[in-house]
Amino acid sequence: MSDIKLLESSAQYKRVDPDNFYELIADFPGQLRQAVEIARKFSWTKKDFRPANLVVAGMGGSAIGGDLVRSFLSNQLSVPFYVVRHYRLPAFVGAQTLLFASSYSGNTEETLAAFEDALKRKAEIICITTGGKLAARAGNLPLITIPSGYPPRAALGFSFVPLFLSLGKIGLVKDYSEEILRLADFLEKQKRDWLKEVSLEANEAKKLAASFFGKIPLIYAGSDFMERVAVRWKGQICENAKQLSFFNFFPEFNHNELVGFGVLQHLESKLAAVFLQDKDDHPRVTLRMKIVEDVLKDKKVPVHRLSSQGETVLERMFYLILLGDFVSYYLAILNGVNPKPVEVIDYLKGQLERR
Repeated sequence: MSDIKLLESSAQYKRVDPDNFYELIADFPGQLRQAVEIARKFSWTKKDFRPANLVVAGMGGSAIGGDLVRSFLSNQLSVPFYVVRHYRLPAFVGAQTLLFASSYSGNTEETLAAFEDALKRKAEIICITTGGKLAARAGNLPLITIPSGYPPRAALGFSFVPLFLSLGKIGLVKDYSEEILRLADFLEKQKRDWLKEVSLEANEAKKLAASFFGKIPLIYAGSDFMERVAVRWKGQICENAKQLSFFNFFPEFNHNELVGFGVLQHLESKLAAVFLQDKDDHPRVTLRMKIVEDVLKDKKVPVHRLSSQGETVLERMFYLILLGDFVSYYLAILNGVNPKPVEVIDYLKGQLERR
């Protein structure tokens, strides 16, 4: 059996994915609906508080939800919004800051350190977690408890929706609950084309995975709504498929990284570029993508142009996110690696705890 034909082998799926990680990806629309119900139970009592800035402290799968909220609201919020992936908080954090401490496990050491720092600076804090040390230390602070048992990267709905909808309850944006529910319905329809029962010839996610097999996908997007979607693609390919991937964004990419394609030293056969495109990309970014596509093709580097689908910005963002999740899963099947465990991260955490 050729490598690509493994995507049509039920035995390969059973062997490589004994934990049925596939269902966590395929059930993402259901997770969005469940997350809306969780968010609706959250209440905000400090009606007179108006933050001067918003901060999300988180790492990995717990931070990407904040990234996507920030991207989506970039043209709506009148206060700065930062996502901090570090032990330390920026100097501006203080009593007028609203900080979301987001840790799926509740035990992420960087987030716990940032949380303690925020307490000292008397920031307003909302905790989002399944439990762990963060829940134990939250005390009387607002706490949004999300379901446990998921790998953090497979709990995107729980890291995105409660944070997003809580901003509506605080009065910073409108209530987007109904939009999220419509998004779930939209994705329920879209995912039908990417399910494993759909043949390779008719399944875009499988075809993309096949084209990335044995290569390093380079994910590029515009710097508006799709930049953080590119981050998600990179992270999912690395974690699920255990395969290196990198991201960058237009137009910044054109001012440095593009020059790196000058001396490939036979690497071109190991590279594949992906352009995540959206109808709201700046017109000059759209033009840049066309010119750069010609440059890369001249270097013998294949370019895959993927256009977002949907009527709303949320639909277009999450259309590409869910497509990328399926692509990363099928890459894991081709690579013969269980998509669920991340053993090297577990090793790193274990070593840190001992030192």
